[in-house]
Amino acid sequence: MKRLLSIAALMFVFVLSAPHAEAKKFGGGKSFGKSFKTAPAPKQKQQNTNTIGKQDTAKGASSKKGLMGGLLGGLLVGGLLASIFGGGGFEGIQFMDIIIMAGVAFVLFKLFRMFMASKASSINQRQGTAYAGPQASNNEQPSFRDNQQYFQGEQAQPQATGGFGVPKADEVPHNYPPGFDLQGFINGSREHYRILQGAWNHNQLETIQEYVSISLYNDLVQERANLEGEQHTDVMFVDAEVVRADHDASRAQLSLQFSGRYRDSVEGIEEAITDIWHLERDLTQPDAPWLIIGIQA
Repeated sequence: MKRLLSIAALMFVFVLSAPHAEAKKFGGGKSFGKSFKTAPAPKQKQQNTNTIGKQDTAKGASSKKGLMGGLLGGLLVGGLLASIFGGGGFEGIQFMDIIIMAGVAFVLFKLFRMFMASKASSINQRQGTAYAGPQASNNEQPSFRDNQQYFQGEQAQPQATGGFGVPKADEVPHNYPPGFDLQGFINGSREHYRILQGAWNHNQLETIQEYVSISLYNDLVQERANLEGEQHTDVMFVDAEVVRADHDASRAQLSLQFSGRYRDSVEGIEEAITDIWHLERDLTQPDAPWLIIGIQA
């Protein structure tokens, strides 16, 4: 009896101590290049009671579902343990007893993983519908260079206020070039995020090179070399928000914060998207693209 319990305990500890796999997202989940202080732009007070009510209802239903699932799972496992320990099943070590204990350990581990995953995903649950951005076809995938209607505003002119280094202390600038299409930029950035993740999966460095600065490209090449073969990270949904914007007569800078969910279809791992991309555009060159100069994971 004691020997069997020791074996079951060791198996349970082994399952819990198994290495945690991570989805291989673009950039490897690390920070590279330049970084800046960021903050969301001030927004006008808006209130939509219908939307808030629907979100609260959905959240409550999800919580009840998770609670019932946890209770039923606990009762199931508890009943199984009671049957094993109270039914005299351990009078002599049997191979079936070992299998049952291993099954119990596996079920407990799965319940633990489900609890942690549901806790992590609850933060982004309310945003899932809004994050489903436009999708490009496989034959026509836009890039920073050939989709300038989203990523190119009018030539910036010097201003008396704004510009690099002018904002007040501890104030994050949100100064956009004249004629800048903010909504178009955000809509396009969602698809660009998917394109770069696909290029990272398939080790298509030539595609990545079109989007990033030279120094950042060199860092990403070294990071991608640490991964063997193709990766299987899929973007489930993603949204973007401008958290910094500034410009002067020669260059413009923007910082995009992405949020959403992605998963590894092979490893079965699902995690949150929390990346920030820092982009820069040379305003002295006509039709110059926006290039990523920094990634904050």
